[in-house]
Amino acid sequence: MSRYGSSDWVRQSSLNWYERLAINVTKVGAVPRHVAFIMDGNRRFANKSHIEKREGHAAGFDKLSETLQWCLDIGITEVTVYAFSIENFKRSSDEVESLMSLAREKFAKLLEERDKLHEQGICIRIIGNLSLLPKDILKTMAEAILLTKDNKKAILNVAFAYTSRDEITNGMKTIAEGVKNDQISVDDINETLFNECLYTNKSPNPDLLVRTSGEVRFSDFLLWQSSASVVYFTDTLWPEFTLWNLICAVLYYQIHCPAMKKVQYELKNHSTGCLTSRSETFVKKVNADRETMLKDCLAN
Repeated sequence: MSRYGSSDWVRQSSLNWYERLAINVTKVGAVPRHVAFIMDGNRRFANKSHIEKREGHAAGFDKLSETLQWCLDIGITEVTVYAFSIENFKRSSDEVESLMSLAREKFAKLLEERDKLHEQGICIRIIGNLSLLPKDILKTMAEAILLTKDNKKAILNVAFAYTSRDEITNGMKTIAEGVKNDQISVDDINETLFNECLYTNKSPNPDLLVRTSGEVRFSDFLLWQSSASVVYFTDTLWPEFTLWNLICAVLYYQIHCPAMKKVQYELKNHSTGCLTSRSETFVKKVNADRETMLKDCLAN
């Protein structure tokens, strides 16, 4: 029997006294509202631990559920995780199928925890090109999204079948369709409209982006959204990530927060335009169409 992958999505806080003390000290400074994680190192952890790759990915899920609880303990109310890149489809068929099987298992488990999700007010969102996913996984994801869409206390965005290039391309196609169908005009197009057509349009940009495993690249993750984010790299493999790694990342954010706020202010002042009445109507339709697509997934 596997020793990894049995964790619940929603955990109870289990901090000891000195961990609580460390968190309370950390919370004296600025706490990022939205943190994004590139959860890298599962396969290297598997090799290091002499276990199967699937076990490494299952260990990564255990660490995700643990990290989500730490984020809540610290006061981070929104988390975005890079769970599965479109590029991952290029891995061996055995590994891709193993990852899809793990996704089936974990999202089915998520639905079993619906009472906990509502109790803690957790909203689940999936960002990515959902058309690339098997229908059964998409149906489970759609149910989780619709089930929790009105929860407001905490948000988990799971980037699945995602890359920034695909997201940006999809946003451009969405706008092009709007112009083609005379829902918006070329004059309506600006940064604000484009941002509203991305998969992440319901979320603020991440304040802090954390990448594990020693790699110092973005791997096509939130490239548009992270232009003014503090970026923290750690050599720790994702399954070995600890509360102390998270606290170090938040402290790093606190050191660089003033400079980040300045960059955010400058970007906001130089951004091009706001939504017109036509583009506001168009954005509402885009969001409504996405929700209709999710409902159709449940019905079929």
